[in-house]
Amino acid sequence: MRVMWKGAVSFGLVTIPIHLYAATESKNVSLRQVHEADGGRIQYKRVCTVDGEEVPYADIAKGYELSDGGMVVLTDKELSELPISTSRSIDVQEFVPLEAIDPIYFDKTYYLEPQKAATKPYVLLRDALHKSGQVAITKVAIRQRESLAVLRVVSDVMVLTTMLWPDEVREVDFPFLREDPPEVRSQEMSMASSLIDSLSDSVFEPDKYRDSYREALLDLIQSKIEGKETAHPPEAEAEPEATDLMSALQASVTAAKEARESDAADGGGKSGAGGRRSRSSGSSTNESTASNGSTGATSTSRKSTGTTSGGRKSKATSSDGASSSAKASAGKGSGGSASGGKSSGGKSSSGKSSGRKGSSTKESDGAGSGGEKGTGSAGAESGKRKTRNGGSSRSTRKSA
Repeated sequence: MRVMWKGAVSFGLVTIPIHLYAATESKNVSLRQVHEADGGRIQYKRVCTVDGEEVPYADIAKGYELSDGGMVVLTDKELSELPISTSRSIDVQEFVPLEAIDPIYFDKTYYLEPQKAATKPYVLLRDALHKSGQVAITKVAIRQRESLAVLRVVSDVMVLTTMLWPDEVREVDFPFLREDPPEVRSQEMSMASSLIDSLSDSVFEPDKYRDSYREALLDLIQSKIEGKETAHPPEAEAEPEATDLMSALQASVTAAKEARESDAADGGGKSGAGGRRSRSSGSSTNESTASNGSTGATSTSRKSTGTTSGGRKSKATSSDGASSSAKASAGKGSGGSASGGKSSGGKSSSGKSSGRKGSSTKESDGAGSGGEKGTGSAGAESGKRKTRNGGSSRSTRKSA
């Protein structure tokens, strides 16, 4: 970068010598005026309207035109002798929050670099300004024009942004502002808020935007350099006109959501595929576990010992691996565990159970589903099971 101005920041009795650099640059494609027939450049001559003679640049001065057409001539020497106190300094006037300044006043931005031996006061002012959370309002004269300016900190560098004077900001006086405002329905306001929410983001990322016109212009120039036929961009399809404001808002919200979902799908494709693989793997594991559990239920049997009401022990083996222990008491239903972990009310749909491995015993689910309580009153059925030498058990029913 090239130094465009040298001066100092005046902060109370502290003076900080600095170099000023332009913080921005135009990326517009520079095009010259030429003769279309042969490409010859168009030149302009500085001609005096009084005598018709061409005027050398050294003889050109500045003039202020009066309302009657008269001209007040001002030379460079006269302009340079004007008393501008801020000609080589940036004078701090006050400190205010950045939010208190309307961006409409901002003009051009410059970087400030400390000169030699001025690094310490520069860093001191920079850190103090950053810690305060405020910005400095200053006055500066650049290129024979005095301006207000905002001094703030950006990425460990002090930045100066010149501002317009209040009378340089135009007042608005549109006719519709003097008319009665149209009535806005609550549904329309809600839909507009939804559109804003769908297009909102927490941070501004300028890198995701691009200058489409400049890119197309450079492509056109490059095609002509290479002697290729210039390609015409496709015409944009005409969007159907919305019948009313609500329809337009609804269509806008839908389009915004689809665009967001498309961007999210493009950015998360890899992670989404990994998630699908993981879920698929988990499903296979669960199916395998279930299959193994089913196999084990038919091939393995566990024995459990239940204590009866008389102190005797009864052993019963169920085919699915769950133990069935029954309590035998007068007037009370059996509390034994049926196959599958459900408590049986004493009823057996098959009437017989086998203790041998591989045999299948089915017991009624209705008995243990909560339709009957494990402890019955008079009139409830009582089941007694007796096991003899590990053989078959016989189920009897008695009425109280």
